[in-house]
Order: sequence, then C-alpha cells, then structure tokens
Amino acid sequence: MAKRDYYEVLGVSRGAGEQELKSAFRRLAKECHPDRNSGDKDAEHRFKEIAEAYEALKDPQKRAAYDQFGHAAFDGGRGGAGGGFGPDFAASMSDIFDDLFGEFMGGRRGPRQRSGRERGADLRYNLEISLGEAYLGKSAQIRVPSSVSCEKCAGSGAKPGTKPTSCPTCGGLGKVRASQGFFTIERTCPSCHGRGEIIEDPCPHCSGSGRVVRERTLSVNIPPGVEDGTRIRLAGEGEAGLRGGPAGDLYIFLTLKPHELFQRDGADVFCMAPISMITAALGGQIEVPTLDGSVTRVKVPEGTETGKQFRLKGKGMPVLRSKASGDMYIQVQVETPKNLTRRQRELLEEFERESHNDTSPESAGFFSKVKEFFEGRGS
Repeated sequence: MAKRDYYEVLGVSRGAGEQELKSAFRRLAKECHPDRNSGDKDAEHRFKEIAEAYEALKDPQKRAAYDQFGHAAFDGGRGGAGGGFGPDFAASMSDIFDDLFGEFMGGRRGPRQRSGRERGADLRYNLEISLGEAYLGKSAQIRVPSSVSCEKCAGSGAKPGTKPTSCPTCGGLGKVRASQGFFTIERTCPSCHGRGEIIEDPCPHCSGSGRVVRERTLSVNIPPGVEDGTRIRLAGEGEAGLRGGPAGDLYIFLTLKPHELFQRDGADVFCMAPISMITAALGGQIEVPTLDGSVTRVKVPEGTETGKQFRLKGKGMPVLRSKASGDMYIQVQVETPKNLTRRQRELLEEFERESHNDTSPESAGFFSKVKEFFEGRGS
C-alpha cells in the first residue's frame, strides 16, 4: 500500500511553518493516541502514520529532502542519507512526546536537565520579637546551622584536582530507556542514581556530597508593622545544593511576644487603664504610654463609666509596607476603693446619705424595677 503524502497526513500545506506543524501533530496525535483508542487497530495505524510524518517534516534537512524526492528520500536504507526511521526512531519520538504530551500524560515536564547538581533544601527559622520591635522595625542577627558548599572541592564533590565524569551507562542523562514495541520507557539510571555523573575519587572533606555543615550569622531586616506569623524569605540562604547545585531559600517565621500593657488587633492597639472612682465621677486627666515611647494625656469627662473607650488616632501599629497607621484605644476601668481608713469610710457614708436617685440613676432604676417585680408577684 502506497504511503500517503506527509503534508496530507498532517493536514497542512507545503509552506506550513514549524509552529503550524507542531499544532497539527499535537491535535491529531491526541485524537488517535492508543490510550484514548484502546484496541482500535485503525487508530494505532493512524497514530504511527502521524508520528512518522511529523518526524520527517519537523527536521529541516529531512523536510528539504522529502520536498525534493518524496518518500524516495528515505528508501536508501534504515540509516540512509535522509536519516530514515531506523533504530533511533523510537528514542526520537520519545523526545517529541516529552515535549508535546507532558500535560496530556499527567503533568508537563520542562526541558531535560542533568540532575547531578541538585537544588538545596529550604530552611525554616523561628524568630521571636517584641511588640515594640514590630512597631519600630529592626535589624536582627541570627545564627543558622545549615549545609554550605564545600570549600575544598568547590561543591563538586570530587577530590581537589579531579572532576566528576559523565555516567557511561546513561551518557550523562540520568535516565536509561528500554524500548517496548513502538514506545520507550524511561527509568532512573541505576549507576548514577539519576545524577548523570559519577565521582570516582570523592572529596575526603565532604565525602563526595559537595557540602558541609556550618553555622552562619545572617542579618535580617524586619520592617515596621510585621504581624505574628509574618514570613520573611531570604533567597539563596537555605541549604547548599548537592554537588554545586543552587542553594535553597531561608524562611524566617516571626512570633510576637505578649506585651504587659498592650493588646494588638491588626493595626489597632488596645490598652486597659484603671481610674479612680473620684476621677470617674468628677472628671480629670490620665497619662497613658504609647508604642513610640511617649506619654499622652487623655481627658476623662465627669461621669465616666467602666468600659468607656478613648481613641488616639494614628497611635497604633504602622501598616506593613504602607505610610498608614492604626489607632490606639484606651479603655478605662473604674477602680473600687479598698482598705479604707476610718475617715474615708465616714466621708463615703456621708456621701451616701446625701445621694439621691439622680446620683446613681441606673442603680435606682434597677432596684425600682425589682420592687415592682416582687409587688406584682404578691398581687
């Protein structure tokens, strides 16, 4: 049976560009893929026909030969002038499917890389700071034990004066292929364990890993306004990569210590301030501290009750990476006098005798309702 024209197989014109060829192949191959057409011999034949056509036309030299001689360009033997479809065809098609069908087969893969140099692990460091430090910001010095690149072998893992050699089993790819019919199965190279390199003479200082454990001192800039749980990333300050690979990152998680005077809620700050019964009744002024270290006077009007809040605008926490600030709220608590002297007791008893319903309207109203309640039950 005569072979169909490759352009006809892919449904493109002879002047089609590289992207148009790839798009046509991707669309048709997905339609006829054996995983979607289990047991369909026609689909399997069509899939191989599409793959063969794309293999010929994607290569500029093969395409030029095909445009000039047609199928005869590949009839000179399995390894002929046009490249043919010999023993390397399955391996070549595996690369095509890696590129085009990574997403279809369960997650697109990036370009093939040698894995001898592996990225280092990310590290976590917990840092506790005070509310005042979170308000002002600070530069902290931390000591972090982690793996760093071996100075003796410059991170290569090989003894100084030597170099890692390409793995002879996989040719430096880190993977080996086994053909099963039309398809090719890849697995991690058993000789180099996927690294693509073999160290014949390992560095005695790091035992061939390319890294050693050291304690480092790092400077961390903590901006004003950070909250409990804020995460700061220091790129490249994590664990060193394996055999010269890139280092991981260091993540610093901040925890705020409880404050003896202030409670924080977002950018707002709350402070509980006790006041005397006299100040609450007659009014006056109280002095309260603020987070910036200053003291602010707060005017207390006469007749102030427990729970009354006074707002100090802009005296709260700064908003992270912003010029705005929260507010500070002073909540007063009227303190009941204790440990009275005889004279103080006499004065309060005199005050009680001089009091009337308008002096304590809420108490008078409550007990009036209590009286009415019991009278109602009696009747």
